[in-house]
Amino acid sequence: MQTDNRLFDDLVKLVNGAAGTFAGVAREAESGARERVREWIGGLDFVSRDEFEAVKAMAAAARDEADALKARLDALEAKLNPQGNA
Repeated sequence: MQTDNRLFDDLVKLVNGAAGTFAGVAREAESGARERVREWIGGLDFVSRDEFEAVKAMAAAARDEADALKARLDALEAKLNPQGNA
């Protein structure tokens, strides 16, 4: 009967060792995949949120300035041509 227990113990040790090895391989694979994704994303031309917001604010300011200049131009054209003839 003791042989059966020893065989069972050896089998349990084997399974535990395989499970530990499998867990280690899984961690290594996940780590490698994360590193490859970081390298791939790092090579793309993404901008940070701060850079995007700065450019967005600059575009809004330029649009506001263009609208103001258009209004001034329309007013000047109206002064030069009061009847509205083209």
